[in-house]
Amino acid sequence: MNALEMSNDGYLLLFHTNEWWKDLGREDLEKYDAQSNEWIEQLLKSGKAAGGQGLGRNGAIISGKNGRNIIDGPFAESKEVVGGYLLLNVETFEEAVAIAKTAPNLAWGTKVEVRPLINVCPAKARLEELKREELATA
Repeated sequence: MNALEMSNDGYLLLFHTNEWWKDLGREDLEKYDAQSNEWIEQLLKSGKAAGGQGLGRNGAIISGKNGRNIIDGPFAESKEVVGGYLLLNVETFEEAVAIAKTAPNLAWGTKVEVRPLINVCPAKARLEELKREELATA
């Protein structure tokens, strides 16, 4: 196992959405809202979630040396955006996936991405691995 695999601090569910709700009427939206609130409330009460939030539909990507490139988003060529997240307090990837599979918005076309949270930057972890390799061969 490398340093990234051993430093798990929980999991994050990212909700990729195609803005499916725009085509729903009030009754369907109320039904979804109630299901979603109940789902999140159960996860919070059980201690398996620490919170989450929707994300705005605007934003920017900063890149290039000294952040010289700024691209507004979401992007016209993208049919999906990350619409929100939920922070989970679970021990295993399998448990995080099991929770993700129960997300009410899956029925409406949303995709849920499960990502481990790590407490070390990947570049720093790679540096530490290289240092250990150098020590082992010295």
